[in-house]
Amino acid sequence: MNISVDQDKCCGAGTCVLLAPEVFDQRDEDGIVVLLDMQPPAELHATVREAASVCPAAAISVSENA
Repeated sequence: MNISVDQDKCCGAGTCVLLAPEVFDQRDEDGIVVLLDMQPPAELHATVREAASVCPAAAISVSENA
């Protein structure tokens, strides 16, 4: 799994951080998403997929490794 975030799309809702704080954080000054782990361990994959699916700005992209 590879994750990318589009900080320009991010609206700072913070749902991703609530779901997967090991993978996502927010900048203190404006709440924009910060990616902490581009390739999280397998046990977090389902949670990361959920975070991407509920992101109101569609700022999180997930791709599966071949």
